[in-house]
Formats: sequence, C-alpha cells, structure tokens
Amino acid sequence: MKSGHFITIEGTEGMGKSTVMQAVQTYFQSNQRPLVLTREPGGTPLAESIRALLLANYEEEVSEHTELLLMFASRYQHAQTIIAPALKEGLNVLSDRYVDASYAYQGGGRNIPFKHIDALTQWIPNTLMPDLTLLLDAPVHVGLERIQSRGESDRIEQEKVSFFERVRAAYLARAKAEPNRFVVLDASQDKEAVAAQAVSAIQQWEEAQS
Repeated sequence: MKSGHFITIEGTEGMGKSTVMQAVQTYFQSNQRPLVLTREPGGTPLAESIRALLLANYEEEVSEHTELLLMFASRYQHAQTIIAPALKEGLNVLSDRYVDASYAYQGGGRNIPFKHIDALTQWIPNTLMPDLTLLLDAPVHVGLERIQSRGESDRIEQEKVSFFERVRAAYLARAKAEPNRFVVLDASQDKEAVAAQAVSAIQQWEEAQS
C-alpha cells in the first residue's frame, strides 16, 4: 500500500511543465516535506537510455507500435525502480509525464487503439496510477511557438500541428473522463502565473483530502 502522494504534470510541448515542476518542488521544500522529482520517458539510468532512443532522429521510419512498446518498457522500469518504492516509504512523487502521455501521444497522436494501451497499463507494478494530475493546456500553436527557441527539435517535436492537435484532444478527453483526478490549468498565461496555478491546485487538492 502506498502512503505518499503521486502527482503528475501533463501537457503538450511548450506548456511550461519544467517551470511548474520547479515551483511545486519549492512548495514542498518550504513545507519541509519530502518530494521525489522524476520524468518520463526516463527516471532511471536504463529508462533514460530508452528515452534517448525514443527521441533521436532516424533515417528509418519508427513504427508507432515500436514507440509505444519502448515507452512502456521505460515506464515499467521507472515505476518499479523509482515510483513504487518512494511511495511505499511515504515520500511524495512528482513526475513530468506518466501513463496519460501514452494515451495522448501514442493513442491520440499515433491513432493506436486505446485498448492496446489499456493492456500495457495493466503491466505496470500494482497498476500504479497518479493521485492527482495537473494538465497544462493551451492552444497547440502557443506551445509550438514557445519551443522554437530551444534549438534542434527531437523526433516527436518535429511532428505536424495536426499530430499535436490530436494529442491535446486526447488529453482533454481523459481529463473530462476522470474529473476527480485531473485539474486542467490555463497554460496560455506567462510561466509564473501557470506555476502559481499549479501550486494552488495542489494546495486545494490536499485540503480536500484532509
């Protein structure tokens, strides 16, 4: 049985997830509460190696099913090695993306049937799911304009606008289907305002749990 809280930050490219992660970390530290920061794909040395494979640019076409299976290979290692043990110890965990990202990117973006993602999700240790998910949402063009200054784009960032529109729609559909877990935040504001929204949402959620 887990005793810590598992919180995830989700959203398409350029929504300000990194800034939100830092703000939430500061919030927990200021209250002297333990927090484990992690990300997906990645989070462990092996999972980070898989992340590099997933985001690299190749001359050959990468199958959408290969992408999905690599995502879950990374996720299983991540959940088993980092998330589940931390929660069991009573630590809070904050992850930059998790399983909802596969429903959005591989399900929505790549059009893989959700039933295939459901089946893979059952493989996650104890079918571990977040207690709270903050979805940073804004029109796709807003995020894509923000990432233009980052330099060379990875394989997924190079996708067409229509791909990211499907990703966003899938995220919003999941949020609508699970209103008790998701909080949708307006990420079209400046990054400091978005971060403040995120911390406030966590505070309100925690108060509701007590």
